[in-house]
This record gives sequence, structure tokens and C-alpha cells, in this order.
Amino acid sequence: MKTLADAFTQTLQDVYYAEHALTKALPKVISAVSQPDLKKALQAHLDETKEQITLLDDVFSSIDQEAAGEKCEAIDGLIKETESVMDEATGKAAKHAAIVGCCQAIEHYEIARYGTLREWAKALGHAEAHEMLSQILDQEKAANHKLTHLAVTAINEA
Repeated sequence: MKTLADAFTQTLQDVYYAEHALTKALPKVISAVSQPDLKKALQAHLDETKEQITLLDDVFSSIDQEAAGEKCEAIDGLIKETESVMDEATGKAAKHAAIVGCCQAIEHYEIARYGTLREWAKALGHAEAHEMLSQILDQEKAANHKLTHLAVTAINEA
């Protein structure tokens, strides 16, 4: 990387990989939970993640780049941690709480990445990319808020 444009493209490829990885991981997480509201929230986020991939395709197009992912060690690590929790947790309530915690770690990672990308798009004069990345960032923040609400109102009390 030599320029901000290089950093922007590389980070965009990073989140593109991450979103694809999450579409593979989330169905396993959904299967591992039995709490109805959590299951519903995770399914909704899976659907939203698929829509975000389409938006990312459009972001790449708006900057005249081919959509491509680049291996993201961070998301792979967060997914691996989530899988470990699903395998190791034996108490249903604890398992649900720990899964919410893992999902929030993923959301926080995505919020950080999309916030950075959005501001870099603005600095680089990519107005269309800035708008689409802002939309994804807002969705990630809403997903995190929904998880927090579920944790506070139902999961943690169990």
C-alpha cells in the first residue's frame, strides 16, 4: 500500500471476504441457537448480509474495480471463536449469551471497518461509494443494537 486509494481498495476487499465468510458461518450459528428471538434476529442479519454483498458489488463498480475478496484473518478468527463457543458451551442460557457476545464482536469489527471505509471514500471523492458504505454502516449499527437489546431484555436474564 502506498496511497489512501490502495488502503481503501485493500480494506474493501477485506470486508467483501468477511461478508462472504459470514454468509457461510451464520447458518451454523442459527442452527446452534434455540431462543426464538435470537434465531429470528440472526436469520434477518444473514438476509441483510447477502444484501450487503450486493451493495459492496456496487461499491466496487462505482470505483471502477472488480469485486474481489482478500483473506481476512480477523473475521476468520472471530468466526473460529464463535464456532468454539458453539462446540464447548453446554448450558443453553450460557451458550446463547456467549453466542450473542461473539456476534457483537463481529458487529463491532464490521462497524469499525465500514466507518473507516466510509470516511476514506469521502476523502477520495467517491460520493456514491460513501453513500452505500454509510448504508451498510447503519445496518451494522442497527444489528448490534438489536443484539444488545436481546441480551438485556431476554438472553442475559435467562
